[in-house]
Amino acid sequence: MPPIAYERATTTTPTAPKKPRRGAFAASVVAASLLVGAGAGVGGAAVWTTQHDADRTSASAPRSTSPVVDTPAAASGDGSVEQVAQTVLPSVVKIDVAGPQGQGSGSGIILSSDGQILTNNHVVELAGDSGELEVSFNDGSHAKAKIVGTDPLTDTAVIQAEGVSGLTPATIGSSDSLQVGQSVVAIGSPFGLDATVTSGIVSALNRPVNVGTVSQGNSTVYPAIQTDAAINPGNSGGPLVDMNGHVVGINASIQTASQGATGGEPGSIGLGFAIPIDEVMPVIQQLEKGETPTHARLGISVENVAAGQGALVTDGAKISDVNAGSAAADAGLKNGDVITKVDDTLITDADSLVATVRAYRPGDRVTITYTRDGDEHTVSLTLDSDSSATNS
Repeated sequence: MPPIAYERATTTTPTAPKKPRRGAFAASVVAASLLVGAGAGVGGAAVWTTQHDADRTSASAPRSTSPVVDTPAAASGDGSVEQVAQTVLPSVVKIDVAGPQGQGSGSGIILSSDGQILTNNHVVELAGDSGELEVSFNDGSHAKAKIVGTDPLTDTAVIQAEGVSGLTPATIGSSDSLQVGQSVVAIGSPFGLDATVTSGIVSALNRPVNVGTVSQGNSTVYPAIQTDAAINPGNSGGPLVDMNGHVVGINASIQTASQGATGGEPGSIGLGFAIPIDEVMPVIQQLEKGETPTHARLGISVENVAAGQGALVTDGAKISDVNAGSAAADAGLKNGDVITKVDDTLITDADSLVATVRAYRPGDRVTITYTRDGDEHTVSLTLDSDSSATNS
């Protein structure tokens, strides 16, 4: 399976020779193409004129020119991509990061008029403990920023721009109401090109996306919104919005076919993933207050189910370890049990279970469907908190 990659902009290390930015290179290629096209067009016109001079001198046709009219641009209609862009662009920022390990850039969503900004953890983590953050706003102004809090498990972070006021906070919508096929717009700074707008549809929902292990064996897994709106490195942390201009997700990762023909960072192939806003809003609110974020947990370790003889696919998440005193242990779940459903959500593999549980909050009551020795069982339990735990 092709890898899933964070779509952070290209990073560089302080000691490495400085290379041209991919964005700059791409722009120069486009410019060169336009110049070649213009030259070819002029040349073609010149040849045509030379060949037809004799005819035109003998029988000149009446000459007309393109009319020039003073017509104002048409007003953008409600629910159009143009209207969405006008509404949301003032609430989206570019974030430049520099730290001991190098530098990079990403995007962010303004949460408050005084400069609290939501982004991805993987955008700001490059700063480390001694790096610097600079925020670029839609009006061209800039401000230094500091990290308020981060949560690697959900790949979210909140930063504070310094010395700013009167900003336009984004409107937070609901990801739970999204439908496959619904139009959406992504805004951010792909390859450092700030204020870039792309559009597409929701191509899938609740797609389990695993972007790596962060600490103590825990993985960053979320039930992603999949979209074909072009998302590229640097879009990370920017908003995915509905056609009302409401934030429904945080653009975070892309599916890649390869690392690029020249070894550089991959670009969009129409498979981008956003973190659903409803699932992480409680975590974001904790980060805004400077609190340590908490997550729901069953208290088990799981693995994919090995396909049996003649079977191509076997769904479910197999329990490989149960923590003593956990919600799972108290409910009677055991090693070898295969969890196939949480409430009404089907569980297809280990990532699917982790992503589904992460969508709940500590203290939520859920019904677990599982198989043991070929028989199906259900049990209700109250999810634990990971505030003092080491795994999910």
